[in-house]
Amino acid sequence: MARGTQGLLTLPINLWPAETRLLLGLIATWSVFGLLVLASASWWVSQQELGDALYTIKRQLIWMLAGWALFSVVVRTPLKRWLQLAAPALLIGTGLVALTLIIGTTVNGASRWLVLGPIQLQPTELIKPFIVLQGAVLFSQWRRLALDQRVLWMAILGGIILLILKQPNLSTASLTGLVLWLMALASGLPLHWLVGIAGLGLTAGTTSILINDYQRLRVTSFLDPWQDPLGNGYQLVQSLLAIGSGGLSGSGYGLSTQKLMYLPIQTTDFIFAVYAEEFGFVGSVVVLLFLAVFALMGLRVALRSRGNQLRLVAIGCTTMLVGQSIMNIAVASGAMPTTGLPLPLVSYGGNSLLASLFIAGLLVRCSLESADPLSLSSRPSRS
Repeated sequence: MARGTQGLLTLPINLWPAETRLLLGLIATWSVFGLLVLASASWWVSQQELGDALYTIKRQLIWMLAGWALFSVVVRTPLKRWLQLAAPALLIGTGLVALTLIIGTTVNGASRWLVLGPIQLQPTELIKPFIVLQGAVLFSQWRRLALDQRVLWMAILGGIILLILKQPNLSTASLTGLVLWLMALASGLPLHWLVGIAGLGLTAGTTSILINDYQRLRVTSFLDPWQDPLGNGYQLVQSLLAIGSGGLSGSGYGLSTQKLMYLPIQTTDFIFAVYAEEFGFVGSVVVLLFLAVFALMGLRVALRSRGNQLRLVAIGCTTMLVGQSIMNIAVASGAMPTTGLPLPLVSYGGNSLLASLFIAGLLVRCSLESADPLSLSSRPSRS
């Protein structure tokens, strides 16, 4: 299989399997869509605050090019190598997450950033691909692992979630727990264990909300944002006004009024609200349909995978990208409490963009390694 796949990588993309080409096209479409939405959401604020309407989109374009270079490396590297790197990379990432609690920069009440000169790192974003990879390693070998190894890695993964909660970053902690839980379910772990783990996760999340005023205020304002529309409910109220004013077909590309200093964080957490205002209900449904198609493609890759690790990586990558997208949209539309979770490949930010394209590259790699080597070797090459 590896030899056949390596041979495929030397062929032009138009000779790759149709499933892989379709997946690649969806990711490219998602990336271009993200740049267009960000350009509209950012130009006015960039002009007012920085004197350059293109400042944000130019920086995002640089990160996008770097992200696609990383994507290419991931696709052309055997998945086995990434799985071998998962454990040490995850341990290093865990140390960086812990470091944010000591010397991290606090923004909007949460310590999620490490500033190293001109570079800003958000470790909770950068470790997402390695959480998926190590989860696949752990759960695919679960029955062959000794008890102490199981306990050790479950403690490490649980510790990562607790560190993320401590920042506090409830949304990313919830997403991480959900991805690992679904991967464990797909690997065939006993259901009563999974129910117990879910109960622990809910308890940890509830405790975090109760002890952190920052999170508790966001939850209460989510339940009734109009009770304090100029205070804790301001973000959600402005987001709902943007989405509601979009109507059926929207105001048109670039014509959102809520982004003109009314809607906070319009280039990251609430960028979907700007899109919904400009493209309306129809445009919003198109995005949801796109995510459904992407999820189906990811599921197809998982079902066709030749090994358990490959299958779990595909499930984890699909859940991470689609799940995070749905959570971001749910926050903007008032279906979830306001949290700091970017929309993959759309929201402004280099860390999120690199992590998302890394995860997307792993999914494409899974698709390639799931291809039938006999059919690959019989494909004619073009001179």
